[in-house]
Amino acid sequence: MKPNYVSTDHNLDHSTNDHAANITPLVYKRIILKLSGEALSGAGGMGIDPDEAAYLARRVQSLHQMGVQVAVVIGAGNLWRGSVGVARGMDQTTADHMGMIATVMNGLAMRDALERIGIEARVQTAIEMNKVAEPYIRLRAIRHLEKGRVVIFAGGTGNPYFTTDTAAALRGREIDAELIIKATKVNGVYSADPHKDPNAVRYHSLTYREALDKRLEVMDMTAFTLCMDSHLSILVVNFWEEGALEAAVRGQDVGTLIVPEAN
Repeated sequence: MKPNYVSTDHNLDHSTNDHAANITPLVYKRIILKLSGEALSGAGGMGIDPDEAAYLARRVQSLHQMGVQVAVVIGAGNLWRGSVGVARGMDQTTADHMGMIATVMNGLAMRDALERIGIEARVQTAIEMNKVAEPYIRLRAIRHLEKGRVVIFAGGTGNPYFTTDTAAALRGREIDAELIIKATKVNGVYSADPHKDPNAVRYHSLTYREALDKRLEVMDMTAFTLCMDSHLSILVVNFWEEGALEAAVRGQDVGTLIVPEAN
């Protein structure tokens, strides 16, 4: 059963005794971590910054050390946006294929950063590139996770017209993930832009229906619907807030949890 979140302070309480935190049981033991491509970029939001990749790897390491099975899906916005090409007359299928290839580059950078700190990782691609990565095979991916390896899913869904959010939802369903963590720079979903509206309120927990009724843009609609139909919860959280990921997998009140309707 998923945790029932209650409304508390908007910020994490970092004063919790370390020993008590360490013995708090995991609520989520297999997750999909959805990162934007920009998370890998340096100044200007473009390209791959090895220092940023190293930081992301350390954040994943903290979950790995807790015993969480982590699969990662990374976007490609730091290298290529298909919408830009389409706006200039490019065929969308070609533009989307370029984006899929860009996610493989990001995946390789992430794998390298993880392995440099001693974490075994595998990149699996939806488009076969056998010289650089494994093809996506569901049971092999699950076996990697069971052996304590981080799996990075690249190449999107392998089809044009679908986002990496949809790839995260699809892979989450296929590997029986218990949660998708959507990494952002804000602590959850708010009633309005918290940078513009001082009265904006963070939603601690929402059902899928409530999120739809409020027209909240958590993921693109295809990804959102797939998660809803799969009864797969989504947690929107500030990836860069110290302790947020660790609190998330323990089921503590952090970010905004989108959950299925109660039966």
